[in-house]
Amino acid sequence: MADLGTVSTVPGDNPDVPANKKRFVPLENNPEVMSSLMHQLGLSPSVGFHDVYSIDDPDLLAFVPRPVYALLLVFPVSETYEKFRAQEDQGKPPYDGSGPDEEVMWFKQTIGNACGLIGLLHGASNGLVTKFIGMIFLVGSSEMVAETLAEPGSDLDRLLEQAVPLKPMARADLLYESRALESAHQAAAAKGDTAAPAADDNVDLHYVCFVKSSDNNLWELDGQRKGPLKRGKLDAEEDVLSGRALELGVRSFLKREEAAGGGELRFSLVALGQSLD
Repeated sequence: MADLGTVSTVPGDNPDVPANKKRFVPLENNPEVMSSLMHQLGLSPSVGFHDVYSIDDPDLLAFVPRPVYALLLVFPVSETYEKFRAQEDQGKPPYDGSGPDEEVMWFKQTIGNACGLIGLLHGASNGLVTKFIGMIFLVGSSEMVAETLAEPGSDLDRLLEQAVPLKPMARADLLYESRALESAHQAAAAKGDTAAPAADDNVDLHYVCFVKSSDNNLWELDGQRKGPLKRGKLDAEEDVLSGRALELGVRSFLKREEAAGGGELRFSLVALGQSLD
């Protein structure tokens, strides 16, 4: 997989986020930066983000802690991707879901250069990993016991609690107005191995998140689409890095890009799973 740690800038602007909207300094495509941001917001340090160095080599896959709760696909936006996105979204009504019965929580992106943040929120807000939000740890003589806080105990707790009953645009406004989210993002964007672009720069890296719902469906979550996209059914024991999940999600993307013949295929994968520390 190509190294996408350094973002590149491209001319023009994102048609999905008007130029007069708030813009963030882009996050570096770096698991340590991602983990730092989500831990600051309230995700337990017992889980974190990890590079996935191969989806074909079993030895390299073995380094990724399982189960994988969410998988981030990071790639430069291509003409092939934009064409596919437009075709798939054409004629679809905007998603209008809300409430505790939603199978997945989806966030519409209205902040410029925030697709990385939206991807991280999608990963942390869905599936089994939500049990690691607002956790305290009691260290006993022989084992560490995790208990869920009885009351909301973090910015992420409160944000998700407020987001559940809201329709997509109101939910997007909640993120837009969140000072805690902006502060945590600003701190994380200042970290990393490379100099951060300016908030006004237009970056070509895009983040798509794959999660598994409680109904064992694989969902593709992208704040620049019309809503969440159900990609197929998984078995109960399969996670989002399983062979079937990769066929339904990441490999479908790769096959489209390869068929278009656009030259070097640049992408990276980041998994959300148990921390290695």
